[in-house]
Amino acid sequence: MKSPKETSLAKTGLRTTHPRLLILEVLEKSRTRHMGAEEIYDSLRESNEEVGLATVYRVLTQFEQNGLVLKHRFGEDSKAYYELNNEQHHDHMVCVECGDVYEFVDDEIERRQDVVADSLGFVLHDHSLHLYGVCSGMEKNGECSMKKRKSETVYQVESN
Repeated sequence: MKSPKETSLAKTGLRTTHPRLLILEVLEKSRTRHMGAEEIYDSLRESNEEVGLATVYRVLTQFEQNGLVLKHRFGEDSKAYYELNNEQHHDHMVCVECGDVYEFVDDEIERRQDVVADSLGFVLHDHSLHLYGVCSGMEKNGECSMKKRKSETVYQVESN
């Protein structure tokens, strides 16, 4: 019987290889949903797994091409971040102070984007929204007020 990881690889047509399974496992178990290739590589090394950095990059590219992960570039930093593609759309807030990324869903923003596109005669297929700033705690007293909420995966914004 195939494991869930083997099944997700099989669905994409990718062969099940040890490096692919290891990298998929790191992404699935990480408390950080957005990881760079170097962070994945470091995690593998900490687990005494011998997977080279070039292999990590190659596998992440394959995962992206086959829809297993989404690749993001936040801000002017050229570093790529990867997250598992759970096929649930969400947007991102990025702290310009510490670099933490917070995911959120706001039905009103989604609706407004559709209205704007439609009013301009544009058929919207996809979009990506990244908001940059700092949390209120950082703004007021230089201390992060989001850390205590970090356990939430995706924030659902309630519309008024």
